[in-house]
Amino acid sequence: MEVKFSRYDTADYLKTEDDIAAYIEAVMEEGGDDPAYVARALGDVARARNLRGLDKTLPGGGKQS
Repeated sequence: MEVKFSRYDTADYLKTEDDIAAYIEAVMEEGGDDPAYVARALGDVARARNLRGLDKTLPGGGKQS
């Protein structure tokens, strides 16, 4: 018998503002001193809110000067 697994994505579980707040709080407690850890968590939140491409709508089109 073949076992199939689905892809896990934290963003799939961040459905409400309370979910997001609890997630960010846990991230800050666990790894708040690690910028990469925090950045990854913010990416999860952005994906949960379907904010891909948001940088293109910001002034400067997401380009750094």
